[in-house]
Amino acid sequence: MQAYEKLGVFYLGREYDLGTKKLSDTPLLYDSRDLVTHAVCVGMTGSGKTGLCVGLLEEAAIDNIPAIVIDPKGDLSNLLLSFPNLSPEEFRPWINADDARRNEVDETTFAQQQADLWRTGLAKWDEDAARVARFKASADFTVYTPGSSAGMPVSILKSFAAPPEALREDGELFRDRVASTVTSLLGLLGLAGDDADPLQSREHIFLSALFNAAWSAGEDLDLPALIRSLQQPPIDRVGVIDVESFFPQKERFALAMRMNNLLASPSFAAWGGGEPLDIGAMLHTPAGKPRVSIFSIAHLGDSERMFFVSLLLNQMLGWTRQQSGTTSLRAILYMDEIFGYFPPSANPPSKQPLLTLLKQARAFGVGVVLATQNPVDLDYKGLSNCGTWFIGRLQTERDKLRVMEGLEGAAANVSQKFDRGRMEQTIAGLGNRVFLMNNVHDDGPTIFQTRWTLSYLRGPLGREQIKTLMRDRKATGIAPTAGKSPPTTAPVPAAAARPVVPPSIRELFLPPRTTAPPGATLLYTPAVLGTADVYFCDRKTGIDLHRMRTLIAPVTAAAVAVDFKAATVTEIDEADLQGEPEPGAAFAALPAVASNPKSYAGWQKAIVDTLYRTQKMSVFVEPTTEAVSGAEESERDFRVRLAVLLREARDAEADKLRAKYAPKQRAEEERLRKALAQRQKEEQEASTSKWTAAATVASSVLGAFLGRKPISATNIGRVGTAARSIGGMSKQSQDVARAGENVEAIEKRLTDLNAAFEAEVAGIDAAFAFDAVELETVEVRPKKADVKPRLLALAWLPNWKSGDTLTPSWT
Repeated sequence: MQAYEKLGVFYLGREYDLGTKKLSDTPLLYDSRDLVTHAVCVGMTGSGKTGLCVGLLEEAAIDNIPAIVIDPKGDLSNLLLSFPNLSPEEFRPWINADDARRNEVDETTFAQQQADLWRTGLAKWDEDAARVARFKASADFTVYTPGSSAGMPVSILKSFAAPPEALREDGELFRDRVASTVTSLLGLLGLAGDDADPLQSREHIFLSALFNAAWSAGEDLDLPALIRSLQQPPIDRVGVIDVESFFPQKERFALAMRMNNLLASPSFAAWGGGEPLDIGAMLHTPAGKPRVSIFSIAHLGDSERMFFVSLLLNQMLGWTRQQSGTTSLRAILYMDEIFGYFPPSANPPSKQPLLTLLKQARAFGVGVVLATQNPVDLDYKGLSNCGTWFIGRLQTERDKLRVMEGLEGAAANVSQKFDRGRMEQTIAGLGNRVFLMNNVHDDGPTIFQTRWTLSYLRGPLGREQIKTLMRDRKATGIAPTAGKSPPTTAPVPAAAARPVVPPSIRELFLPPRTTAPPGATLLYTPAVLGTADVYFCDRKTGIDLHRMRTLIAPVTAAAVAVDFKAATVTEIDEADLQGEPEPGAAFAALPAVASNPKSYAGWQKAIVDTLYRTQKMSVFVEPTTEAVSGAEESERDFRVRLAVLLREARDAEADKLRAKYAPKQRAEEERLRKALAQRQKEEQEASTSKWTAAATVASSVLGAFLGRKPISATNIGRVGTAARSIGGMSKQSQDVARAGENVEAIEKRLTDLNAAFEAEVAGIDAAFAFDAVELETVEVRPKKADVKPRLLALAWLPNWKSGDTLTPSWT
């Protein structure tokens, strides 16, 4: 199976003959790019739906494709139960004790039985422990439990961040984002029906206005900020009516209290800590390794589930819109048991972002996969956007009818011929683990049985089991998010009134960035502040940009009053600098040198020299492709972008390979058919044997990769045996010469064709292997002439004075 994995083809199972009820040896290979047009999987309980979807996610992980997985039942956490040694000791902690009792064995014996079962099952599907190990090492697997500390917690207090600029500029998408966010928030507050109607609810309309005002200005919101905005609205009117008439202060206060009670509730505390809902960070590690992030929400109530799923889908949509276009699969959004989140008539907060993703995500390489056992409760007009349907055993005639509607809609979207009668007959004959795949990219539907999963499918995982899975991850700590450094303390200088300085010296005041600790007072300390434009230019890497840098160096009473070696280089916006101090603030003493205008000319030269010596811009270069990271693009982001570039290049080479070998394969098959047809006239028995053996050669690695149907059901691993059989039979028959082509010669050409194909596959894999990528770091430094001074001033830095310590409030 290694050849298929190298070329972005997912091994989902083997073809199955419904008529004979026999499993073929021909693997079902699914092109990962087909998933860009999305997929839906339907099947009743026990149909094998979970196994199929777990297998698909396993294949994606092996191909370095990350995934966001929404898991309402707890089944998908089984993806973390992969055991490279397939030993009983690995299975033992995870077996279901009830299953052991039902089998009338102790848990140790049952663990041994499960290990043997998995080893045997994998072997029957041409898999082994090495493939399990490869899967386990391919991605970072994490279980998140929003609203709970069992798995990795998720913080939603900052999940009302302003959407990206591209989404804000799209009026329809922006309005949908505001509406779905407010609806989900009101649902969490226990307001539904008329109280949450976007056109009738005063609460919905007012909160929408608050979100619209903040997000339009690019400002983030959180629950505390929303509570403050309810009490002191930043808007004067809603429509043409003033705020007080539209929503009186007393009633706004009642809504604010309801929101505050939620925020203060001990049960809500788990929503406040943990990793922020950052889709980019949840799809790739800081080193660029793909992640499979599983959001287990089985423990949440209905309103909490809807609230979180809506937030997550909106965040996913915002991230998707920020990506570049591609035809290769970049990432997967998978949701199990979609029932209730995408209904045919109602409009819950989750429906609109999901529908938008189904319509638009394909352009950005994001594949959406939805699964359900209740097909009658899905919006099939929306699901007609799905290009691949995996259909398992269905429970009722009504379910079958609704599936037919969806399939017919999907076929109409691509002008595909749809045989409704034949499809109904096929679906009626499906059994456990047997699925019909209707892929609009194929000539027709395919029946297959799902392969054995690499992960141990032990059933839903409970709170304690998830806690055990994530124990080591929690022990390493949660990576800190970008933000302000913790405040430091320093001795308190003597306080005085504001010093008088010559009018030729410009004074500026940095605004406090933190709130005052209890009992603290504001004290300003002096510093020299200079800003400059720093230009970075390098022809080789293509960098040509400038950045404004601000340098702040404290002024002290030491022999060297201003030590620029200890200066802080930051990116404070000049517009944030104030011309006057905060009322009631005290000032530290100002050394005489800072009151002398002549000092500043020398300090400006020192600022330019410091920026020239210290400023640099690092870029990453991938030597093979000569790809260069963007200016200030992190290594993680560059690796993520590079992975897509490599996947696109690999997929293009795979297409060339198909185009190169398909005509040769067809020509050899045609020669084979003619030769055997001629032989059949001479000796029916010999021709039958010869047909079977020669067809085995035809269904080789090449035939499976090209997606061609073999001449007969054969085993892909028996090419060598078939070749020997053909050689033996060709000696027994003297009539081969009449066939127009010698079968033995055809067999050799087919064998050579496959050997050449596999050699090229290995070359493509080596050329575009993501794991083998090594980056070089190139530093771009400015020339001294490319540091252009802008502003020089005496800056007063705000600090909180508390007792004998001073806490900076400007960093």
